[in-house]
Amino acid sequence: MNKIDLTTNGVLIKKASGEEQLFSPEKLEQSLQNAGVDKETISTIVSDITNWIYPGVTTKKIYSRAFSMLKQEKTASTVRYKLKQAILAMGSTGYPFEILVGELFNRMGYDTQVGVVVDGNCITHEMDVIATREKIQHLVECKFHKDQGKVVSVQVPLYVRSRVDDIVLRRKSMLKYHDFSFKAWVVTNTRFSSDSLQYSHCSGISLLAWDYPTGDGLKENLEKYNIYPITVLENLTSIEKDYLLEKGIVTCLQLLNKLESRHNLQLNKQKKGALLEELKSICKK
Repeated sequence: MNKIDLTTNGVLIKKASGEEQLFSPEKLEQSLQNAGVDKETISTIVSDITNWIYPGVTTKKIYSRAFSMLKQEKTASTVRYKLKQAILAMGSTGYPFEILVGELFNRMGYDTQVGVVVDGNCITHEMDVIATREKIQHLVECKFHKDQGKVVSVQVPLYVRSRVDDIVLRRKSMLKYHDFSFKAWVVTNTRFSSDSLQYSHCSGISLLAWDYPTGDGLKENLEKYNIYPITVLENLTSIEKDYLLEKGIVTCLQLLNKLESRHNLQLNKQKKGALLEELKSICKK
């Protein structure tokens, strides 16, 4: 697309972590482009925000302004651009995120279990997700944060390595897992510290964060497999979303497939119809 020639005179903005950085129209342009927004809309949004921006404004406010403009377009790109905030809005517990990650592995062709208590050689452990295909089993720890400025410290892969090793030692003595290979994972909706990256690479732990690995992070995989949490929906209130999350209905496809859940919400005919159309639009391939 054509380069948008805008100057911001070095305006400093504040990231979720509290750090300051120079506002980059190019980064905003790229994020909109990644969401599939058309060229004309990108130009309009970037121009508006560049003219509006002021020193000290948070990236959250910038996102909110961009999304409110994008929302008026009523396109699929609106949902993609809202994805990060929708995941942050999935409640105070990590269980809905575990279900989301389990669904991701399921779409990748694995048989998945969520929140499983398994025996180790020394003690029992609860694994957030276990994903199995043929004779490969992935043992996954999920770390969910409501604050996108949070990072996963090195302590997490350290204890994951020891827990998985204990489970693997037990399973290798079981006939059921003869010739199986096992893989430890840590998945987060935010990012990893440099120490956690270094240790995980050294110890053989696979990592998945919002934008890690580059080009193949959580964001890209959720979009690739068309997995969106119900918190992206415009036709449900926060109370209705919380109700569904408590029932373990986390993704839009889950809600679409469970028609009785919509009836339990006691929606009127008009709202049910609007919700159904929104779900079909999001879930279609």
